[in-house]
Amino acid sequence: MNELTKRIIPCLDIKDGRVVKGVNFVNLQDAGDPVECAELYEKHLADELCFLDITASSDRREILIHLVEEVASKIFIPFTVGGGIRTIQDIREVLTRGADKVSINTSAFQNPKILTEASETFGSQCIVCAIDVKFHKERNRYEVFLHGGRTETGREAMDWGREAEEKGAGEILLTSMDRDGTKNGFDIAILKKMSNELSIPIIASGGAGNPEHFTEAILRGGADAVLAASIFHFGEYSIRGVKETMREMGISVRL
Repeated sequence: MNELTKRIIPCLDIKDGRVVKGVNFVNLQDAGDPVECAELYEKHLADELCFLDITASSDRREILIHLVEEVASKIFIPFTVGGGIRTIQDIREVLTRGADKVSINTSAFQNPKILTEASETFGSQCIVCAIDVKFHKERNRYEVFLHGGRTETGREAMDWGREAEEKGAGEILLTSMDRDGTKNGFDIAILKKMSNELSIPIIASGGAGNPEHFTEAILRGGADAVLAASIFHFGEYSIRGVKETMREMGISVRL
């Protein structure tokens, strides 16, 4: 594990122009206005912000570009945008409108060449490959899901993670669908596997319920950054509070 500071990344899941949060990718409830949430998180010491248009892929539509612009104009921390990004032109558009990184999920899986082309065009540091995984009990392995968790691929998660790195992804955003919104802690098993086998940073997502879960994702799971939503949206914990807990555990953070 490198000695760089570990990042806390609040995530804005966007549906119909509003921030929403669910459990296991369903039962979404409203969590506020994206621009207001973004400004608040910057003020509260977020290291980065992630904006995911969660129905863009399944609805087969473009990302909400005006919202990207509006959020980017209000914040100064690095800003990652994902959802419905299918082409090099989409990536260029989002980066031009103020995003620092793009997160590609479904289209990267369906066309891995986009990771290569994107990292060669824009630099791998701004290309995040998002991988949504679920544990398959019968096959006793983690498998990849697409379209915001709606489409089963049957592909083993590590296998896809290795290919994504090979093809040029600069980071992996790894979301456990089993843990999403449950607040039961991150899925350390798959996190550990990915961080041990890959050399690019892994962002842990799905399951944050208290500050100890963040430290566990880093110290036991080997994560380089931790992404969370409901724990922050509904005011249960502050980013500063989580960072203070992390620092007490010897993790280097920006305060």
